[in-house]
Amino acid sequence: MTRGAGAVALSDAGDARAYGGKAAQLAVAARAGLPVPVGVALPCPFVEAVTGGDPAALSQLAVAAAPLGAPLAVRSSAVGEDSDAASFAGQHATVLNVPAAALAAAIHAVSQSVRSEAALAYRRRLGITGKAEAGVVIQEMVDADAAGVLFCPHPVTGADEVVIEAAWGLGGAVVDGLVSPDLFRVSVEGEVLERRRGVKQLELVPLAGGGTAERPAGADRARALCLDDDQLARLHRLATSCRRVFGGSQDIEWAFAAGGLWLLQRRAVTHARRG
Repeated sequence: MTRGAGAVALSDAGDARAYGGKAAQLAVAARAGLPVPVGVALPCPFVEAVTGGDPAALSQLAVAAAPLGAPLAVRSSAVGEDSDAASFAGQHATVLNVPAAALAAAIHAVSQSVRSEAALAYRRRLGITGKAEAGVVIQEMVDADAAGVLFCPHPVTGADEVVIEAAWGLGGAVVDGLVSPDLFRVSVEGEVLERRRGVKQLELVPLAGGGTAERPAGADRARALCLDDDQLARLHRLATSCRRVFGGSQDIEWAFAAGGLWLLQRRAVTHARRG
């Protein structure tokens, strides 16, 4: 269902050429019933109109985003991003905890990141040609109690198992390397093979007025495992569901919030996971 000209419900954004790779992956996941936060996807030309300050586009953006409430998560969804050959992980921006009044500015920041020198150098290194085009995903913000990444199979050894890295708070603490996360290995049958405590000396948390901040964690919390056996079982089931829906390898960003498990991002494992 269209929500404002130029924007569609995330579940309808299956065309990666129009909405970018991240949106297309999340659209498949949402249609399959996986726990994707509600959102909308903006196609590349509409993003250009918003960043250019077009009044009609800005008005349409407000209409499209209004049903989501606030705060919001604004994520890059460039053409070619999250593909089997190129993850673009760490190259393009995600802006979290965005107030409604700051939505256009967040979209501009995400769009600019797709054309940053680092992102363009990444494209050249992989031999990707053509214009760097930015779609955008806007979703309800997930205020995570614990979050992180999940790989299947093991991204280093290739073992057929689920590898989970986790920390307290928002997942950027793990993705951006701000902490040494807890590490868990789970067999494809669901048996926990390893629990390794990290040193989670800080948490990434949302601020009341928008944006995020690093907050020191207490000594006990820093060294306590942030996932229990029930949560590990739920993540194992999510990995199994993603293998059924997508096939192949899985590189997933996830979050637990208020007892619920959310799928924030999905791509195939690539050698340039954090590149």
